[in-house]
Amino acid sequence: MLREEALVFTDDVATFGDRLTHAREAAGLSVAGLARRLGVRRPLVEAWEEDQREPRANQLQMMSGMLGVSLRWLLTGEGGAEEAPPVGGPLPEEARRVMGELAQMRVEMLALVGRMGELESRLRADLGAGRT
Repeated sequence: MLREEALVFTDDVATFGDRLTHAREAAGLSVAGLARRLGVRRPLVEAWEEDQREPRANQLQMMSGMLGVSLRWLLTGEGGAEEAPPVGGPLPEEARRVMGELAQMRVEMLALVGRMGELESRLRADLGAGRT
């Protein structure tokens, strides 16, 4: 168990990007790995870690879950040590497997959503052509 003073991530000491980098590394993920799991490009994650851009709310929520940290800690650095990511150790294998499965389901879901959009467009075009 970490002592609270072991990790100090407050607004006056660390930025969102600092906390994100720490949590990602503690989870054993590369920048590319986190980007892949979130369904975004690597340069976007790099921009978040460098505090050049801010993620959307849904991305923050997904990051929090994937990295095993509270949303509150990720955003503000506030909270007890139990809300901070563990230092120096990757996630247990089962947790990594589940996260990988969730990431794969997200990729599949996004592909289905894209396919649905294409079908809806074709349907609208077909229905519109039939009205003339």
